Amino acid sequence: MTVYFIGAGPGAADLITVRGARTLAACGVCLYAGSLVPRELLAECPPDARLVDTAQLNLDEIVAEIVRAHEAGLDVARLHSGDPSVFSAVAEQMRRLDAAGVPYEVVPGVPAFAAAAAALKRELTVPTVGQTVILTRIAQQATPMPEGEDLATLGRSGALLVLHLAARYVDRVVAELLPHYGADCPAAVVAMASRPDELVLRGTLDDIAGQVKTAGVVRTAVIIVGRTLAAEEFRDSHLYSPERDRHVC
Repeated sequence: MTVYFIGAGPGAADLITVRGARTLAACGVCLYAGSLVPRELLAECPPDARLVDTAQLNLDEIVAEIVRAHEAGLDVARLHSGDPSVFSAVAEQMRRLDAAGVPYEVVPGVPAFAAAAAALKRELTVPTVGQTVILTRIAQQATPMPEGEDLATLGRSGALLVLHLAARYVDRVVAELLPHYGADCPAAVVAMASRPDELVLRGTLDDIAGQVKTAGVVRTAVIIVGRTLAAEEFRDSHLYSPERDRHVC
């Protein structure tokens, strides 16, 4: 048997990949985060599949479910919201499975920041304005940030920042970024990206915190800060330039 860590996408059930949906439909056991993964996706599972909501399970209990399925010879779909490569907690599960000798594969999904950019109708990398995107979070009650990855340090780069798990602490985010980006720097918050209740807030570092509080956004949101969010006067990409020699590989 094999465990498949599947990126379920940012929220809309139809944003799972074709490979993800096909894999889900072939697994006899599905472990899913009930608080984040759309329940409509469970309809893709076989009618007789064992469905396990992991929202109230700890790591040991989750791994025990997977090992039990392994011993029974059943493939497991481990559904995670977004994409498994970012803020998904799959690394610790993989480490446990390596120790237990349980094989696994990863099926990528659409990450939350990509869905947020789509909602904003913006390209996050714009020629001559910004070509770097930093995905990060802030230290809170959960795992502390490694040394050198605090917002003050990252903000010195001036790169576009995408913050996960930080909407509840928007005042702190603004305070730490203001010295580096300025009060007029474009900022946006997208909550519940791609879902029917999606909420998009646009502004600047000067007013985004107030908008977030007024809207009551505290979770399932990303904060995006950077000049590319409002870039209009920028050079066209060389990719489609008439001056580009298309005969050179």
